[in-house]
Amino acid sequence: MNSDELSTRLASLHRPFRLIVTGGGTGGHTYPALTAVRELQTRLASHGSSLDVLWVGTAEGLEARVAPAEGIPFKTVPTGKLRRSSNPLAMINRENMRDMGRVPKGVAEARLIAADYKADVILSTGGYVAVPVGLAARMTRTPLVVHEQTVRLGLANRILSRFATAVAVSSESSLKLLPESVATSTVVTGNPVRPAVFTGEPEKAVASLGLSGFDSALPSVYVTGGAQGSAQINGMVRDILPWLLTVANVIHQCGATTLEQSRQFAETLPDGLRGRYWVSDFVGPELPDVLALADVVISRSGAGTIAELTALGKPSVLIPLASSAGNEQEHNALHLQEAGAAVALTKENPEGLRRVLEPLITSQQHREHMAERAAAQGLPDAAARLVDLLLNVGLAR
Repeated sequence: MNSDELSTRLASLHRPFRLIVTGGGTGGHTYPALTAVRELQTRLASHGSSLDVLWVGTAEGLEARVAPAEGIPFKTVPTGKLRRSSNPLAMINRENMRDMGRVPKGVAEARLIAADYKADVILSTGGYVAVPVGLAARMTRTPLVVHEQTVRLGLANRILSRFATAVAVSSESSLKLLPESVATSTVVTGNPVRPAVFTGEPEKAVASLGLSGFDSALPSVYVTGGAQGSAQINGMVRDILPWLLTVANVIHQCGATTLEQSRQFAETLPDGLRGRYWVSDFVGPELPDVLALADVVISRSGAGTIAELTALGKPSVLIPLASSAGNEQEHNALHLQEAGAAVALTKENPEGLRRVLEPLITSQQHREHMAERAAAQGLPDAAARLVDLLLNVGLAR
């Protein structure tokens, strides 16, 4: 359906649109789904309709906390985690056998939920819980939309993509990696980004963080290892900090584990540099302002981070987490590097970090070029695109 036809169908929808969401375990699967739900609620409300939504996840995953906190009804099903290895024989172990034994029970429970709920469409954003719910979609003939956040489809979404009604990917580069049978039903939507990310104001970051020694004549660098921080990134940054503070302001979200160590190190810095360094375990509501202030970001390369940095057009140095599932973070980082949208640092050492960071810090032209390339990779309207797909699939019957 084109936009006019979709609007006409929505205007004539005299009942709530019904959606089942599945996916989670981590923020990378959970928050894109939540953003899509909020966008769908807004779209339906603008046409005088409403959304009935049910989230199906695991009791242990992040979604079990996020969905109820957001007022979204939540049900659990059992599932299993496949612990992968380059050696196939190593995958035959007690933990994998135990977890795989839970899948049939999870499928049976998910089938009952899907049959009872009668959703217009099921959205899967990946994670192990998505498999039983996706299989239940097939059994109950409920349309299934699979959304992938990374360049390469994760294991759960690879399984479900074979019979999904539609597949949504976050990057054009994913298309060439898909079997032809899957690519024909694939739409590039991008990875939904929280709306708040786009509301940042640089001046507010300076005020709210109390950056008393902030030098507006210097670029600003935001360092983050994710909510928990990264000991490896923190160590590299400390090693180059005496140099970095001579050419930049630094905002460092280090995580709780190394906060005290980072603060103690800050106290050893010369007086003229210490005021340009702000370190804390966590950056909360002020994150949009911090991102707006940042001229360069140093971070891991998870799917959510990539989506935000490209949507905002931010130059970055990406340091992939080596233990990420399927080595997805390295794929993400190298994909952006090939596009000129970031620098990928796959070997964690301070000398390498300074080497790739120095041209970005010292050349505004270099930063501007990388920012343009990053923005070219971003899809800030990803949530709206994914909602278009959900409505098209859900209202087609």
